[in-house]
Amino acid sequence: MEDRASAICRFCDTEFVGTDGDGGGRFATASELAAAITAYWPHGVSDRRFVVLTGGEPALQLDALLLEALHACGCSVAIETNGTLDLPQGVDWICVSPKACAPLRLTSGDELKLVFPQDGAEPQAFEHLGFTHFFLQPMDGPQLLRNTQLAAAYCLAQPRWRLSLQTHKLLGMR
Repeated sequence: MEDRASAICRFCDTEFVGTDGDGGGRFATASELAAAITAYWPHGVSDRRFVVLTGGEPALQLDALLLEALHACGCSVAIETNGTLDLPQGVDWICVSPKACAPLRLTSGDELKLVFPQDGAEPQAFEHLGFTHFFLQPMDGPQLLRNTQLAAAYCLAQPRWRLSLQTHKLLGMR
């Protein structure tokens, strides 16, 4: 996509979509979007709605109105963000996945998930931050096996870090 060259993350596996109502943005209001999201749950199942906002940079779209609309529908809301933007108050689970050379604004949350290895984003640079969980996720691509071995070895040597695997990719399900 044309936006890839200007993106913070050069290795992200998520494509860009429009958010202006003409491309990918199809919902006029936050309530309409929340209703569309909750429509995916089977009828009568409302006590375990857990919505994860991810892909590209979801903090570009998440605002207080959408968060309120999802909460009003009985959803717990998680976000996986690169941490370069502030979030509205009340997100239930915050996962920050920092990118090298990107200014990190979110320095606390539930989990820090670092794609590894990443020149300019070494794990020790993040250990002082206020996260409950620290994960290393092997960088995808032609070196996935090697990166998985490196991440596993790092986690064994530094037990604060835990290995995070994208199982669907290891199984060949993209």
